[in-house]
Amino acid sequence: MVSVTAMSLPITTERLVLRVFTPEDAEDHFAYWHLPEVAAYVPWEPGDRAQARASLQKRIESDHLDDEGSVLFLAVELGGWVVGEVMLSWVSREHQQGEVGFALHPGAHGRGIGSEAAREMLRLGFETLDLHRIFGRCDTQNTASARMMERLGMRREAHLRENEFFKGRWSDEYDYAILQAEWRARSDQS
Repeated sequence: MVSVTAMSLPITTERLVLRVFTPEDAEDHFAYWHLPEVAAYVPWEPGDRAQARASLQKRIESDHLDDEGSVLFLAVELGGWVVGEVMLSWVSREHQQGEVGFALHPGAHGRGIGSEAAREMLRLGFETLDLHRIFGRCDTQNTASARMMERLGMRREAHLRENEFFKGRWSDEYDYAILQAEWRARSDQS
């Protein structure tokens, strides 16, 4: 397997630039990070600017995938504005597993931006890291994320009932995944 470093980035698509976070992203990061509707289904609570700066610093430091346990956070930039983030975690070297995640400013919803960015993270995982399987998880109430993973060709593998006490309630979770062979078959069709 090959590692992913800042030197192999950014990733550009027709509309987006996926790149490592920088300190200059503080205002854009805060603009979505502090919103309750963004934080509702992710593992952070909305906070003030100081907390957002600490969150941004963690993302700046998560700029590579070089072994099991490493996490890569990339800024999703649209027209010079960081509208959110995508994440790829290298979960297991032995089992060649990764996890994808995403969060977007509500102003970027409904335009396929999340799917476009997440698709590139799947490509990175399968084509660069040679992962065998990439999964994603979402709260069952987060129907937009579930639909997006389905559009990416990920299949729902599990519905976990009250598996986590999350933000003051027992939450249900959907688990989705796609195999490298499935990814390649989909890519060959397009």
